Amino acid sequence: MGDVTGHVAAGWEGVADALRASIERGDDVGASVAVYHRGECVVDVAGGLAGRGDDAADYTPDTLQLVFSTTKGITAIAVAMCVQRGLFSYDDPVASVWPEFAAEGKGDATIAQLLSHQCGLITVDGLTLGEALDWDTVTSRLAAGTPDWPIGTGHGYHALTYGWLAGELVRRADGRSLGTFVADEIAGPLGVDLWVGLPEEQEGRVAPLLGGLGGGSAALDPAVQRLMEQILGPETRGGRALSLSGTFGGDGTFNRRDVHAAEIPAANAITNARALATVYAATLGPIGGVRLLDEATRDIARTQVTPANEGDLCLVMPSTFGMGFMTSGLFSPFAGPGSYGHPGAGGSVAFAQPERDLAMAYAMNRMAPNLASDTRAQALVAAAVAAVDG
Repeated sequence: MGDVTGHVAAGWEGVADALRASIERGDDVGASVAVYHRGECVVDVAGGLAGRGDDAADYTPDTLQLVFSTTKGITAIAVAMCVQRGLFSYDDPVASVWPEFAAEGKGDATIAQLLSHQCGLITVDGLTLGEALDWDTVTSRLAAGTPDWPIGTGHGYHALTYGWLAGELVRRADGRSLGTFVADEIAGPLGVDLWVGLPEEQEGRVAPLLGGLGGGSAALDPAVQRLMEQILGPETRGGRALSLSGTFGGDGTFNRRDVHAAEIPAANAITNARALATVYAATLGPIGGVRLLDEATRDIARTQVTPANEGDLCLVMPSTFGMGFMTSGLFSPFAGPGSYGHPGAGGSVAFAQPERDLAMAYAMNRMAPNLASDTRAQALVAAAVAAVDG
């Protein structure tokens, strides 16, 4: 088994210890975690194996991993950078940037409503996987779509469609695809490994996801399983949103090369904890001379706009959103109030908290049966908070 290796600053050993314990228990197979504090990288470690079997390679800080909805935070940063550059504002109608979006009574929907999951465009029915990997096919269907509920009357998690909706705003306003924008304006300047649309030459570095959602370290209690089926079954809003009405329903879909190559800005960023933590740190202040968001833009983007106690129309439980970021709440606690970021299905997470000048990320290959609030991730976060607070 690959030991936990990498960089740990004095006083931050508890984070590496928490990762090591998770691997030794078998909760993690392979994983990476990284932390920035006050603009310095204080943790950048990884351990375990990049697969199962005697020939599996060690999981290192350089190992690449698909991180599901942790991708959404990167997309939110890209959108915020467009706002910062004056390409559009959060209060603008979506149709002012994307005129076709006005169809079916959506002309008054704002960019803020779209980013906070209020527009009711939770799925596209009847797509083959090949069609779902074609950007223009999906975005044209979304623009022509009818909301599942009156816009602004509630919010529901746009598990996959969020990425195409937000990404098309970037494409229309900036001229580049979301993946190209991320490569040119975020990953490139910061010198990190982060792709939405993975080049073929990087494919060999990717650790495959192990087990489907629900195939993690512990079996679900039958009562919990029944509850999840009621909330996330194939005919529910949650189930339709999470699978694009069955298009992404098969185990192994997100290990496919064609899925890695496509741009799915809600779900298929391929990266590692070091890169994610670096990106979030650059929303707090300059990292290597690169700052992605100024304080004013960041604080607007992280301000919660959905009610804390209102059930999510897709997930049923409460979820809390700012401008594409999840904020600290029951579904996504992060490091507490002020935190902004996004978790990913199965366990990954990345976030920042200005109040502690903290940025952190966790990526892993073993899928746990959750969409957020992963116990492995929260143990790592608790260790980091303890290091800051003493």
